[in-house]
Amino acid sequence: MHKSEKVVLLLVVALLAASCAQTARMSVAGPQQGSDAERQKQLVFTPPPRPTQEASRGNDPEGEEWFMDQALGMFINWSMDSQLGTVIGHTVVGASDDYLDRFINELPQSFYPRKFDPEDWARLAKLAGFKYVVFDTKAISGFCMFDTKSTEFNIMNTPYGRDITRQVVDAFREQGLAVGIYFCEEDGLFLHSQGHDIARVRDYAKPSNNPELRDYNRVQIRELMSNYGKIDMLFIDASDSLDAKETAWGLQPKLVITRGEMQTPEQKIPDQPMPGPWESCFTLGTQWQFKPTNDEHKSGTKLIEMLIEIRAKGGNFLLSIGPTPDGEIPFEQTRRIRELAAWMFINREAVYEIRPWHVIREGDVWFTKASNENAVYAFLTKIPNWKRGDRKEFTIKSVKATDATTVSVLGQTGRVVEYKPTVDGMARWTQGKDGLHISVVRAQRIYNNHKWPNPIVVKITNVEPAK
Repeated sequence: MHKSEKVVLLLVVALLAASCAQTARMSVAGPQQGSDAERQKQLVFTPPPRPTQEASRGNDPEGEEWFMDQALGMFINWSMDSQLGTVIGHTVVGASDDYLDRFINELPQSFYPRKFDPEDWARLAKLAGFKYVVFDTKAISGFCMFDTKSTEFNIMNTPYGRDITRQVVDAFREQGLAVGIYFCEEDGLFLHSQGHDIARVRDYAKPSNNPELRDYNRVQIRELMSNYGKIDMLFIDASDSLDAKETAWGLQPKLVITRGEMQTPEQKIPDQPMPGPWESCFTLGTQWQFKPTNDEHKSGTKLIEMLIEIRAKGGNFLLSIGPTPDGEIPFEQTRRIRELAAWMFINREAVYEIRPWHVIREGDVWFTKASNENAVYAFLTKIPNWKRGDRKEFTIKSVKATDATTVSVLGQTGRVVEYKPTVDGMARWTQGKDGLHISVVRAQRIYNNHKWPNPIVVKITNVEPAK
């Protein structure tokens, strides 16, 4: 039997089991292991009960408040087709039979990320101020980056042969970061096994119109929610039914579901704040997965300015990285993340545990307010040539000082300006009829050449909203 026929056979049998029995056992042929004989494998396909309610139960309100404090997430988009540097999974849509045969049977057999070290990823994420990770466990191709009993089309049947999801989850937890799972409900291989062209938007491709696909997805969601400990958040892509959400909540009631339960704008920031939690998802370059050529990466300054705008509007920033087929974060991406790390190391308190100020910006000055104290943070952006030791003055109209107000620049005291002992680096303020006048010095030396192109953050305490 040809290997593609074996994979399809497995999925077809799974379909029959899902529709005809609550529990079914089946024996299917596994992939070739070099010159060894085909190994046999017993798979259990037990779809959980389908949800009976007609409306989503929704996220736990405390969980949503917690999520809004997290601010910055690392989105890891990585699958075995990273070997080609193509869009993750989508090349199977509309693909010819010979392409699908190679994609299903040949491509997994050359995937061996020998340099994969999730502890390095997690340490970099923590250093840069990321509070959570969202790992892509299954993209639209249907290839699973976790150990699943539902299909042979998974990471365990590659030369690497180890559960990558397990390693990522463990490594990020070890660094104290929250753990999120990305899961795509549309599944190219499954549609192919049903005899369909692999497509988007067509009725049969939608989970709501394909009960066998919903059963199959619920089995995989159950594995992810049962086998990897506490999962903090779930990003469900291409979902138009309750099945996956309710299965996940049934196993982990405190789980925060992002896409599927809140706004998750992709490659854009909304014009205005949106109520409740929301999350903007962006690529660091022009593609979610690794793109070896023809790519342009956002600068570190651009990432910082995007984070400021998203937080000023009350959202979270989910930034995608695309590891190489060898398992490393690309050089171009780590460099930009480290620039973000330097800025976050200084200014993180203005980013975490905040909510929007009643005015999100005044020109190039953006605002957030602390959720746990009376403090407003003013982000002074678009001043790339601010010389160290120079004083600049700003008038803020939306903030009114009180007798107890203090003003400071995050990361520095102002009492010392290196190599400039005669320079007064202290922040000052006066309240006028036309607004709050603040006068601040960039005193801290961050780069060897004394330059720093990124925003300075001013903390203003004990204030009132100006009317």
